[in-house]
Amino acid sequence: MSQIEQFDTLVLGSGQGGKLLAWHLARAGQRVAVVERQWVGGSCPAVACLPSKNEIWSARVAHLTRHAAEFGATTGPITIDMAAVRDRKRGMVEREAEFHLQTYVSSGAELIMGTGRFVSPKSIEVQLNSGGTRTLAASHVVVNVGTHAAIPEIPGLRAVNPLTHIGALDLDRAPQHLVVLGGGYVGVEMAQAYRRFGSRVTLIERGARLMSREDGDVGEEMQRILRAENIALVLNAQMIRVEGLSGRHVQVLVRTPEGEQTVDGSDILIAAGRIPNTAGIGLEQAGIELDERGYIKVNQHLQTSVPGVWAIGEVAGSPQFTHVSVDDFRVVHDNMKGGNRSTEDRLIPYTLFTDPPLARIGLNETDAQREGIAVRVATLPMSSVLRTEATGETKGFMKVLVGAEDDRIRGFTMIGSEAGEVLAAMQTAMIAELPYPRLRDAVISHLTIAEGLGPLLARLPESAQR
Repeated sequence: MSQIEQFDTLVLGSGQGGKLLAWHLARAGQRVAVVERQWVGGSCPAVACLPSKNEIWSARVAHLTRHAAEFGATTGPITIDMAAVRDRKRGMVEREAEFHLQTYVSSGAELIMGTGRFVSPKSIEVQLNSGGTRTLAASHVVVNVGTHAAIPEIPGLRAVNPLTHIGALDLDRAPQHLVVLGGGYVGVEMAQAYRRFGSRVTLIERGARLMSREDGDVGEEMQRILRAENIALVLNAQMIRVEGLSGRHVQVLVRTPEGEQTVDGSDILIAAGRIPNTAGIGLEQAGIELDERGYIKVNQHLQTSVPGVWAIGEVAGSPQFTHVSVDDFRVVHDNMKGGNRSTEDRLIPYTLFTDPPLARIGLNETDAQREGIAVRVATLPMSSVLRTEATGETKGFMKVLVGAEDDRIRGFTMIGSEAGEVLAAMQTAMIAELPYPRLRDAVISHLTIAEGLGPLLARLPESAQR
């Protein structure tokens, strides 16, 4: 073992929450090191959030261009240059990497590129990417190593060399026929994007509908949106085996209630969940406990089973969104200073960047029924929001849940234009515990999508208490 170097705080992994913590602590005068094996800044700016939304936006531009005649703009034949799409994305990633490197320098936090492994509760040995080793120790250690794409144990699947979101976002071609395994958020986003790039797309989902965590009407609406773009959906599908080689030819045998069928494609993309990056980093040497799913076990303050060792982001079982990792940073930062900040009762929003997007915060009807919470429900089709008449974006709907015996807003779901932005207005009202009539009667700017909140809330039935 190399000579031990002492720091105030060590962060293993440079994801969103961990790097923010490192920068803040370093600027406050601590000696801080961040160990990262591959992606400066973590996966979000390198291979996940930003790159995916970059390419999804390119796909939307392609889609709008193809439909330009509907808006009075005459165009010629449309072709997609996937190398240019990829290069646009790569340029953004390079700018993000440079920003992160500059921020490490300006903050004073040291970025160490290499593979870290615990050798004791608060010591990490790093195999440097440049060669050699360093051994680091600190009073506080933060684990921020994230997750990776799961590859289901389906006969033949690994042998076909399937794409994950990382490979799919670095193609310089549009697959002739992309087969997507998984009807969750990543699968749906990628299916629509590549269809708009010109690929034939078949999406295979083991459940009875897409996006099983959402209410049935939400999944059904998304299915209508995708089918309208000629994306083939195979639902209730049990995967039997996969043959071939992704990038050339793949053959997927599935069993559905209608019988067995074979899906032939050129490429296959796996979007079937995530696995925590907890293997092979010496957690057992540190005495850091895992839960039954393999995530690091933490309390509501994000403390692990080892005093002075914390976990942030997806590896701690936090909801798998970058904005949650940012809040994890706040929790750990405050509690390191002796605070009592908690992850309990967080109001977490999320947005799926399909077109139209899906956004949700708080309870949906399924949650309310499962938890025995009595609610009033109202829905409003996006076609009733006046702005959509001007833009032609009439697909989708808004849905709100309000307490049955009070005026507290309990949840909001929207499939529709600018859903993520409208969601922020509802989130603000929920945080402020604003009685829904106050938002219903607010004077909201015309002609905006958020203007639909008034008519939506006006559809709620009166409370039984009145």
